[in-house]
Amino acid sequence: MSIGLTALTPVRQVLVNGVRVLVKQTSVTPAVTIQITTHVGCASDPPALPGLAYFLSRMLDRGTESMTAGVIAETLEGRGVSLVTTMTRHTLSLVCTCLAEDFEPVLRIMADCLMHPVFPESEVTTRRGEMITFIRQDADNPASVAMNGLMELLYGADHPYGRRPRGTVRGAEQIDRGALVDFHARTVVPSSVVVTIVGDARPNLAIDICGRVFGDWRAQPENDSGVQPPAPPQHRRIQVVPMMNKAQTDIAYGFPSVRRADPWYYACWLMNNILGEYSLGGRLGDSIRERQGMAYYAVSSLDANVIPGPLAIRAGVSAANVERAIAAIDHEVRTLAAAGPTDKELLESKQYLIGSLPRTLETNTSIAAFLQTVEFFDLGLDYDARLPDLLHSVSRDDVHSAARRLLDPARAAVVVAGPYNGTPA
Repeated sequence: MSIGLTALTPVRQVLVNGVRVLVKQTSVTPAVTIQITTHVGCASDPPALPGLAYFLSRMLDRGTESMTAGVIAETLEGRGVSLVTTMTRHTLSLVCTCLAEDFEPVLRIMADCLMHPVFPESEVTTRRGEMITFIRQDADNPASVAMNGLMELLYGADHPYGRRPRGTVRGAEQIDRGALVDFHARTVVPSSVVVTIVGDARPNLAIDICGRVFGDWRAQPENDSGVQPPAPPQHRRIQVVPMMNKAQTDIAYGFPSVRRADPWYYACWLMNNILGEYSLGGRLGDSIRERQGMAYYAVSSLDANVIPGPLAIRAGVSAANVERAIAAIDHEVRTLAAAGPTDKELLESKQYLIGSLPRTLETNTSIAAFLQTVEFFDLGLDYDARLPDLLHSVSRDDVHSAARRLLDPARAAVVVAGPYNGTPA
């Protein structure tokens, strides 16, 4: 383990029904963060009902077999607790922070929302209306349009990664209570649930409480063949979505990248950091935003996942700079693939990523999210202690090889959305 880092060393227990419990005791404040995650995300949507997982996430706290939505809200508010629901392609999470003395009653409410939602018809109607509003707002946002378009170009409209996370207006209109009940019964099961508890809670006691709360829950998962990766792209694809009433044009440019489980993930992570993981740093930000002054932002992100997720480069520019910005992205991508990183870039990226790890684990909420990721990708409970050495072991040649494998402008997908109707090269 690298000097200066202390391992989290959480306690892990699998209940008889398959629910996994992770507990990390901290004593900074007399509070506990609870994150309950089930492995159901937008990639689980049936093709005929896009947005079903997102709809489900919006309905879990809207009434259970024992509590109405009003009682849930009033009880949590009385304890000073806010319940947050988040969703990714593969997970749905309920998260809140409460006083240590309120841990068990709050956990019981969260578990009840997850295990026993009843989806009242009135709430389904209300949430459907909200969903349709959000979908229409996304369709009017150039950044969202560009990114959703990029995912469709990379993975295809019928692939789980190529579909919009919130679905479509037509899909929302077709989702009824019966669809929610059936989807919940098939996908939210004990073996897909991870309960992470971080804060002023003794591990053995917290695990015992989880056993009482979740122990009687029985449900079997459906057979799931998993998400399959798409065929690698062989040529450049460009899509322009004119939105002439907007002030800014957004560019989304990318490639399928790497699975989180692939050994060369760490080389790809460093490569992405060098390319432009943060808008004010990296080659993209330095070239396009700082030196050429033609982008409001220029940033890259790496979403290594169950299958090769996207390496996405995004930039916001004026319509007059679209062609120049894409040419500049092409140049930075091509140059990094041809020559690799400099020794200085590699050293600084390692120092940055390793140095930022303690800062990402400063709060109970961030520790809980980190541990959920560790569990989801089966990285090992000592992952935080091993991570610095995993990054240190990556050589310049490793990063250069990753860049050669992934970065090729001739195979890029490019989407332009905004007040632009030209034809970029």
